[in-house]
Amino acid sequence: MSAPRPARPEPRPGVLAIDTYVPGKSGRPGGGKVYKLSSNETPLGPSPAALAALHAATAKLETYPDGRATALRTAIARRYGLDPERIVCGAGSDELLSLLAYAYCGPGAEGIYSEHGFLVYRIAILASGGEAVVAPERDLTVDVDAILARVTDRTRIVYVTNPNNPTGTYLPFDEIRRLHAGLPPHVLLVIDGAYAEYVRANDYSAGLELALEAENVVMTRTFSKIHGLAAVRIGWMVAPSHVADAVNRIRGPFNVSGPAIAAGSAAIADEAHMAAAAAHNSEWLPKLTAGARALGLEVTPSVANFLLIHFPDAPGRSAEDADAFLTERGLITRRVTAYGLPNALRVTVAGAEANEAFLAALGDFVRGHHG
Repeated sequence: MSAPRPARPEPRPGVLAIDTYVPGKSGRPGGGKVYKLSSNETPLGPSPAALAALHAATAKLETYPDGRATALRTAIARRYGLDPERIVCGAGSDELLSLLAYAYCGPGAEGIYSEHGFLVYRIAILASGGEAVVAPERDLTVDVDAILARVTDRTRIVYVTNPNNPTGTYLPFDEIRRLHAGLPPHVLLVIDGAYAEYVRANDYSAGLELALEAENVVMTRTFSKIHGLAAVRIGWMVAPSHVADAVNRIRGPFNVSGPAIAAGSAAIADEAHMAAAAAHNSEWLPKLTAGARALGLEVTPSVANFLLIHFPDAPGRSAEDADAFLTERGLITRRVTAYGLPNALRVTVAGAEANEAFLAALGDFVRGHHG
């Protein structure tokens, strides 16, 4: 006897095993003023030039955008000295990360990401029909040897965030090169540089050079962080021509909106605004780190625009308790239990007022002044 047919459409095997991505909170019960420290958004907002371009573009909302995002790719190419034909743009870098999995992973294949890596990697690999393989980290930092030890004949794609989200740690560029050198040539290495513009370490590189010289390396970037354009969803990648061609064949024909193309083209050219955002972060990142450590809390060293703060696994003092207390004060932080870090909170470097309010409230929590 044949098996009975389903009474309704059913997703293919594995889809319902994917955990839904849950973004950071945006508010608190009952409303009131909040400082949102949960999504790593820039406190400086977007470039005025980007806002002007966005507003101008709204006069043509009845018109389809350029399906190749030519103006945006040209602006990015001009900023970094690239061939625009090797650039692909997407609705946030999330879309590009997924398209790469759809193009290069799939049923019977494996994709590797690090233990505390961006959750979208796992979703993308599983959504493609592939098997997600987790490589443990060392000191909350991507471990090159652990990744290489998990490469098999079925490995097709490796994702590395540099610097990593949610830990804020990074791999020096010589380690990225060592990782690439250890991978078989048919394995695609995806270097996610979402927070690259914030890094000031001398031994860091976002991976652009490697993506330009190797046949199996892609670097992705986003306009959601330092450029302050998270709401309009713009990401980009630079890749070997054959990889760009493959992704262009499966992406949506108008995946980047006209207003996004206009805003992104203006934002990438405003180097002064980017420099101001990076300078603000460089000022406050060490202040927040020192403030939390002065309260006796462990803070993972970060080079990004956020901190990972660890709390005791003890009643009344845990990350869950701290999150609830801070939320009551209107300070919205990010629980990272889904990343395997139940005893930590990720906290964005925000504006001066928000940063000072956070340190004051954190001090009250640690000292037990919950009134």
